[in-house]
Amino acid sequence: MNASPPSSGSESGPKPVSGADTGSGAVAKPGPRVTVIVLTRNHVRQIVDTVARLTALPEHPPVIVADNGSSDSTVSLLASLFPQVRIVQTLGDHGMAGFNRAFALARTDYVACCDDSTWFAPGALAQAVQRLDDHPNVAVLNARVVGEDEREIHPACLMLNATSPGGEGLPGPSLAGFMAGACVFRTSVLRALGGYEERLSHGGAEELAALDVLSAGHAIVYCEAALAHREPLCRWFTRAQHCALARNSAWVAWMRLPLRDALAATGRALAVFARQRSLGPAGFALLRGAFWVLRRRRVAPAHVVLLTRQVRRAERHVRAGIPAMAEKYDQSGQRAW
Repeated sequence: MNASPPSSGSESGPKPVSGADTGSGAVAKPGPRVTVIVLTRNHVRQIVDTVARLTALPEHPPVIVADNGSSDSTVSLLASLFPQVRIVQTLGDHGMAGFNRAFALARTDYVACCDDSTWFAPGALAQAVQRLDDHPNVAVLNARVVGEDEREIHPACLMLNATSPGGEGLPGPSLAGFMAGACVFRTSVLRALGGYEERLSHGGAEELAALDVLSAGHAIVYCEAALAHREPLCRWFTRAQHCALARNSAWVAWMRLPLRDALAATGRALAVFARQRSLGPAGFALLRGAFWVLRRRRVAPAHVVLLTRQVRRAERHVRAGIPAMAEKYDQSGQRAW
């Protein structure tokens, strides 16, 4: 990975300043509390519009663009239009792992993540910071994602909210997962996590991250006040993408969940492979990763396993009771973010 030239921003980015006396009698204003990181690849129109919205926010957050090897004019145009924005480039498409280098550059207490078609509403980041400050046990806030006119909530948000097991003592419903393209992370937790696993970068990376966050004793919360807008996109998964998502979900289960849950996830993956008429190739790919996966096996604590099972049961009920919402969720895909 190569960082962009100096014209796209300083290496360290803005640093928070304490409120101590500066020596001249004036008290320095505190610096920004949250950095926004935007993941993009070959969506020059969307990323320019999104960065323009983010740089105009009243919170004035530092903005870092994590470019996943764009071959269009994304990098050059951003550098010329937004010289204050830091651009981090990779040589290819690393999926969710494309966030990782940008994470290392953040110098604020919190990091807000979005993709090139998603932007945070004015005041939403301040609301997120306040809630994270007030609840140090919360590591991740999942934003409420709506269309530009705020009339339609993203199906993944509806599913997360509908399957939450509760949220006593938290600033919102507790979650067993989060949308990687619409969340606010506590930076210290993110660094301890080590970012997203590159082998799972095109599906399952946030699933593994959520299990590790919960296993470390932190909470993940759905936050209505952390409002984000998303440009409507029609995204249809290919056969290979469907199989990769199912395979990676099974890998995550083998890495973090008890045998019963891992076997169930494997069964679900095989069913997807069969529906996609790719049982042989996809099944071989699943098996080929077994050694890598089992070397990383570390079963999550009992309370985390219980939470994942509760959410899984709730998802089944939602799919059975509200098939239209479940279909929209399947098409948009929480894991597709």
